[in-house]
Amino acid sequence: MPVSYSKDLRERVIMAWEAKEGSQRQLAQRFKVSLSFVRNILRQYRVNGQIEAKRRGGYQKPTIQNEHLGFIQSLQQFSCILTTSFVEAQHCCAFIAWSIYLKIAINTVLMWEF
Repeated sequence: MPVSYSKDLRERVIMAWEAKEGSQRQLAQRFKVSLSFVRNILRQYRVNGQIEAKRRGGYQKPTIQNEHLGFIQSLQQFSCILTTSFVEAQHCCAFIAWSIYLKIAINTVLMWEF
């Protein structure tokens, strides 16, 4: 998987551009990066003044939201999640999913630590 260029390299490209040490193409050759990287980092610097790499990968919304977590933890008093019976755990999982309108895998429920 590709890795983002370091902040140090980004800073050096910006400083060289501001010092007018060459064209974008020359800077790309000098720092051994692509021309599109130089263009993109300069555009990002001009628009918002930042040179940090953008966050990679997508955000995955948690299956169980904080408001639901309290409810699920309150079910601990019934001890249905901590049971060793697979059938009982499935029933408990179905009850939880129905109660909070989520689809939760049985393995997810069995992994929880209270």
